[in-house]
Amino acid sequence: MRIRWHGPIETVTGSKAFANGRLTRPALISISILTFITFVGNFTQLQLTSALPTMVREFNISVTTGQWMTSIFQLVMGVMIPLTAFLTKRFTTREIVIASMSIFTIGSLLSWLSPSFILVLAGRTLEAIGTGVMWPVLQITVFSIYPLAKRGVAMGTVGLAMSVAPALGPTLGGLQTDSNGWRSIFLSLTVLGALCLIISMLWLRNFGSRDEGVKADFFSASLSVVGFGGLLFGFTNIEAYSILSPVTWMPMLVGIAGIVWFVLRQTHLAAPLLNLDVFRNRGFTIGTVAASLSFFAFSSIMVIMPLYIQTDRGYSATMSGLIMLPGALGMAIAQFFGGRSLDRFGARPVAITGSLVLTLGTVGMSFVGLDTWIWWVSICQFVRQVGMGFVLMPITTWALNCLEPEEVSAGSAVTNTVRQLAGAIGAPVLVILMESFVAARQSSMGGEAGMAIPASIFGIDWILRVSSLICVAMFLLILFGVKGDGAGSGRAMARVALRKMRIVHMPDLHSVPVLHSIEDFSERHVIAHLPYLSRTSDDDA
Repeated sequence: MRIRWHGPIETVTGSKAFANGRLTRPALISISILTFITFVGNFTQLQLTSALPTMVREFNISVTTGQWMTSIFQLVMGVMIPLTAFLTKRFTTREIVIASMSIFTIGSLLSWLSPSFILVLAGRTLEAIGTGVMWPVLQITVFSIYPLAKRGVAMGTVGLAMSVAPALGPTLGGLQTDSNGWRSIFLSLTVLGALCLIISMLWLRNFGSRDEGVKADFFSASLSVVGFGGLLFGFTNIEAYSILSPVTWMPMLVGIAGIVWFVLRQTHLAAPLLNLDVFRNRGFTIGTVAASLSFFAFSSIMVIMPLYIQTDRGYSATMSGLIMLPGALGMAIAQFFGGRSLDRFGARPVAITGSLVLTLGTVGMSFVGLDTWIWWVSICQFVRQVGMGFVLMPITTWALNCLEPEEVSAGSAVTNTVRQLAGAIGAPVLVILMESFVAARQSSMGGEAGMAIPASIFGIDWILRVSSLICVAMFLLILFGVKGDGAGSGRAMARVALRKMRIVHMPDLHSVPVLHSIEDFSERHVIAHLPYLSRTSDDDA
C-alpha cells in the first residue's frame, strides 16, 4: 500500500481565512485544532488539583511544597508567553505547535515514570513549556482573522471550550487518582499529547507570515526566570525557615533584583521581549490589572478547597472533583455568554456584574465549617466561577481592543504573562498566609493534635476572606476604570472602528452627516457581513 502525505502547509490569511461572514473550512479546522490543544493545556494545568493531597502524603512533603505542581506550571507558562511574539514571527504556526506538543509529550512521559517528586516536577515543567505558548498563539490567530465586531463572540466561543477543561480536569483527575493512582493522570496526558502531535502534523494550516531575520532576547527571558522564580522560591521557604534565614531572604532579593533588571531592560531595548509600552494605554492597563487580580485571588482556591474537602472533611479525590465540577461548567457557560454580552452591552456592565458575583460567591464560601453541607461548597464555587467567566474574557477582549492593531500581538503577550505570573504568585502567597493562620490558631488552642482540623478550617475561612477583599478591589477598579470607547456597547466599538478607517479617494464621505449615515446603516445592516471591519493601520489603509 502506498501512503500519500497531505501535509497542509498553505498559509491561511485574508479571504482564505474569513469570507462571507464566516470562517473558511481550512481556517475552521485549524482554529479547532488550536482550540483543542489549548484545551489540553488548561486541562493539564488543573487536573492535579484533586490529586494534590494524595501526592503530598505519598511524597511526604508539605502543602506549600506540593503546590509547586500548580505554581511551576503557571510560572513557566508566564515565562514562555513573552517569547510568543518572537516565535510567531520567526516560525510558522505548524512549527510552533508541533515542537510544543513534542515537548509536552516528553514531559508527561517523564512525570508518569519518575520515582521522585523532583523528577515529577521536572516533567511538569516540560508540560508547561509545551503548552505555554498555545493560548497566546490561539488568541493572536483569533484577533488576526475575525473582524472587530465579531471578536467578542469568537473569544466567548473559544473561552467556552477553554472553560470545559477546568470542569473535566479536577473531576477526571480525582477519578483516576482513586481508581489507578495519580500516575495514571500523566499516562493519559502522554496519550493526549501524542494525539495532538499527530492531528497537528496532518491538518493544521499556517497563519500569518514569518521573518527569519527576527531575533529573540533570551537574556531577558533568563532574567524573568531568575526574577520570578527566585521570588517564588523565597516565598515558599518562609514556611520552613525564618524570614531572616538566607534560604528565604536571599532568593527573594535575587528575584526582586532580576525583576527590576528585566523591566529596565525592556524599557531601553529597541525590540524588547515584552513591549511594556502597551501599558501607556490606560484601558489596556486597567483591563490587565483587573484580570491579574482575579487570577491572584482565584488560583489559590483551586489548591485550598480540595485540601478542605479531602483532608479536613475526609471525602475522596473523586468526590472532590465532583464538588468542583458544577463551578467549572458555570464558568464555561458564563464565558460564552460573557462574549456575547460584550458585543451587545460592552465591557463595563458585564465585568461589573461578574466581579460582584465573584465577590458574593467568595464571601459565601468563607463561612464553611466542620459540619457545613458539603454541596454548599459546590454552590459557592459555581457562583464564583460564573462571576469569573463574566469578568475574565470580556475584560481581556476589551483591553486588547483598546490597542492599535499592530500592538495586539505585544499586548496579548503582556496581558497573558502578567495574568499567569499573578496566578503563580497568588497560590503560594495565599497558601503560606493560610498556613500562618492555621499555625497561629492551633497554637492559641493549646497546640494539641486534635485541634489540627478546626485550625485548618479557620485558616481556610480567613484566606477566603482575604480573597474576598481582593475581589472587592477588582470591582472598584472596573467600576471607576473601565470607561470610554467600547466600554458601553459593541456598537460603540464598531463606531470607533469606522471613524478610524481611511476612505481613500472619497473625501466627501468624511463629512459628518455622511459619516453618521454610514455608521447607522452599517450598525443596522452591514456589520455582521463585513469580514474586515476593524481599525486599520496606515499600512492597511
